[in-house]
Amino acid sequence: MNSVSGNQRQKALLSLLGVDKPIIQAPMAGVNTPALTAAVSNTGALGSYGVGAMNADNARKTIREIRALTSKPFNINVFCHQPATADDAVERQWISWLSPHFARFGATPPAKLNEIYKSFLVDEDMFNVFLEEKPPIVSFHFGLPSRSAIDALKGAGIRLLASATNVGEAEQVVAAGVDAIVAQGIEAGGHRGAFDPRQDEELGIFALTRLFASKFDLPVIAAGGIMDGAGIAAVFALGAAAAQLGTAFVACPETSIDDGYRRALLGDDARRTTFTEAISGRRARSIVNKFTELGADAEAPQVPAYPITYDIGKALHAAAKAKGEFGYGAQWAGQAAALARDLPAAELVAQLEEEFKAAVSGLCDRCAI
Repeated sequence: MNSVSGNQRQKALLSLLGVDKPIIQAPMAGVNTPALTAAVSNTGALGSYGVGAMNADNARKTIREIRALTSKPFNINVFCHQPATADDAVERQWISWLSPHFARFGATPPAKLNEIYKSFLVDEDMFNVFLEEKPPIVSFHFGLPSRSAIDALKGAGIRLLASATNVGEAEQVVAAGVDAIVAQGIEAGGHRGAFDPRQDEELGIFALTRLFASKFDLPVIAAGGIMDGAGIAAVFALGAAAAQLGTAFVACPETSIDDGYRRALLGDDARRTTFTEAISGRRARSIVNKFTELGADAEAPQVPAYPITYDIGKALHAAAKAKGEFGYGAQWAGQAAALARDLPAAELVAQLEEEFKAAVSGLCDRCAI
C-alpha cells in the first residue's frame, strides 16, 4: 500500500521532469507540431510530441526542431505495440469494402497495404536516436520496451513515462523501473493504450487514478476527458500528481489539424465521440464521422491489423479531402471534446491555471464535510 502523500508525489514528479507546472500536453502523433510542444514547455508545463508514426531520421529532426524553440524539458512519445501480422485475405477484403468510397471521389485504393511505421519494440534506429539525442523525457504507449532498453535510456539520463489502462499494466510499468505512470481513462481521445487491445477493462479516469494512487508510490499522471481547470482539480483530489490533456490542445492554432477537423471539434459534432478500429486497425476514440459510421456497418468485414489498416485509411481521407470532404479523417477526440477552446497554447495553459485556482477555491467554499 502506498504511503506517499499526493503533495509529496507532485513535488517529486515536478522535480523529476524539471517542470514548474503539473500540466502535460499529450503527445498526439499526427496532430502535434514542434511549435505546440515548445509553446507548452515554455510556460513551465510539459510539452510532448508523438514520433511513433515517424522514422528515426524524422524523429531526430523533430527533436532538434523542438530544442531550437525551447530550452525547457519536453516529452517524446513512442508506440510499443506488437508488430503487425499481415493477412492478405483480410486486407484484400478490406480494400474491396472501401473501394466504392474511393470511387465516389474519383480515386482508386492501394493495391496492397503496408505496415506504414514500426513499433519501437523493433525499431533499433529510433532507439539509437534517443541515445544520441537524449530527449529529456520519453514516454511509451501500448506497452513497454525490453528492460535492457529501459535501462539504457535511463542510463542516458532520460526520464521515462508509460501509459497504463488497468492495475495489471501499471504493475508492469512499476516493475520495469519507469519513473511515472500515465493513467489513461476510457474517456481519452485517440488510441487506447491497452497493452493487449483484446483485454480492455474500460476503466474511467476517476477509478483508474484512485486505484493507482492508492496502490503505487510511483507518481500518477491522470489522462482522459480532462479539458479545464476543474477537471485538473478533480484528478488531483484523487491522488494524481499531474494531469495530461490532449483534446484540450487540439484546437490550438499551433497544431497541424485541417479545417474539417477544427470545425468538427469546435462545433456540434464534438458532442458525439465513439470508438472505431476502421481508421487505423486499433481501437481509438474519434468524433463520429463518415469513417466511424462506415466501420460500424454490420456488414463491414474484419479490419486488418494495426497499423496496416492506417495505410488505406490515410489514403481514403486524402482522396475525400481533395474533393472537399473531411469526414474520413482521424478526428481523434475525448468524451469532453465539446469543451474545446480555440486558444494559443500558452493562453490555454494560463487559463487552465486560473480555472484550477477557481475550482479549488469554490470547492473549499462549498465543502460541507
